[in-house]
Order: sequence, then C-alpha cells, then structure tokens
Amino acid sequence: MRPVLRSEIVDFETYERMRPAFREAVFAVKTPRRIHLGDPFTFLFENPTTIRYQVLETMRAERLVREEDIRHELETYNGLLGGEGELACTLLVEIDDPALRAVRLREWFDLPEHVYARLEDGTKVRPSFDESQRGDGRLSSVQYLKFPVGGAAPIALGIDLPGLELETTLAPSQRAALVEDLSAGATTAVDTAEVKRPGPEARPCAEHVGDPGAA
Repeated sequence: MRPVLRSEIVDFETYERMRPAFREAVFAVKTPRRIHLGDPFTFLFENPTTIRYQVLETMRAERLVREEDIRHELETYNGLLGGEGELACTLLVEIDDPALRAVRLREWFDLPEHVYARLEDGTKVRPSFDESQRGDGRLSSVQYLKFPVGGAAPIALGIDLPGLELETTLAPSQRAALVEDLSAGATTAVDTAEVKRPGPEARPCAEHVGDPGAA
C-alpha cells in the first residue's frame, strides 16, 4: 500500500479551511473499514486516506509548523500502513468501565496471537503486531495489526482466544473496501484530489485523532 506523500500534507491553517468537507469525505472512507467484532472489539482498517487525515489532525491539534516535526508525524503514521499484499488495522478494545477494563486487559494478554482474518479457502491468517503495545502482564487497549493476506481480501475476522471465541463475516461493502485497499496504489478519490490552498470561494474538500467515524 502506497505511503502518504509530503506533497499531500498542507499547513494546518489551510487544513482548517478544508477540514469540514474533508472530514465528511473521510467518514465515507472509514465507514466500511470500521468492523465490529462483538463487544468490545472494533477493527479500524487503515489506508492512505485515513493516514493522511490523522497526520493533518495531529498537525492541527499540535499546531505543527517545523518541517522536521511534520515529517516525523508522516513517517510515524505511514508506519501503520500495510506493505505489499498486507492489510493493516488498529484493533480497539472498547471497555468504558476502568476497573473492568483493567481486569480484561490482563486476562487477554495473549490476544494478539489469537486474532485472525479468514480467507475464502478457510485459511486463518494471523497478524504481526507491535509488541510494545503490551507489557507488565497487561495488554494495551489499542493494538496495531498487519495481516499478510497475500493480496486476498478476507471474508471474516475473528478471535479464538480460549474462553473468548468470536467471528464476524464481512459485509459486501466491507470486503469491497479491503479489495480496493489491496489494489495497486490503493488510492481513492480523496487521495487523488488536488491539494492546494483554496481560494476565497472554494469549499473545503474530503480517525483516532478527531475521528469522524467514532459515532
């Protein structure tokens, strides 16, 4: 999957004018890539549009202007994208109650090894994950996963941790979105839109940071 280019990142003041319409367009991109796996698990699949959005939102929130700071954010967020033939996602463990969350994150320490994407032939593909997202006997509620699916979009996502067995079949729109992300270049209409400083008459064009999909 192609990385977001520096030329696609505008300054935060320009982004402020673009932001309302851009967020609307990003919401449309993110919706089929947000896949719930029962309670309390949500997969958020990343592509260049979602990464571009997160970089711009971070720049806006932190008022970043130094080139080295902008490039650092771009490099960091691009690292969340999958490589060739991979699908990358953020897995959220969404438990509101702090006490219960603390208990579950200890019980589910081995969760990353038990997540899978099921392909059409029944193969369970296990993801690579960021080992720094767990430690001291506790799992982080945010996990960064990369599924080496070999360019094949999965038909289902699941967890087979003993005592915690869940699977959800992807809807046609969800699978179509992942097929698009695996295609050469993985670009969308939002990505290919010209990035320029809007004129006085221009309307602003098309989560994590300020997530428009967090309904």
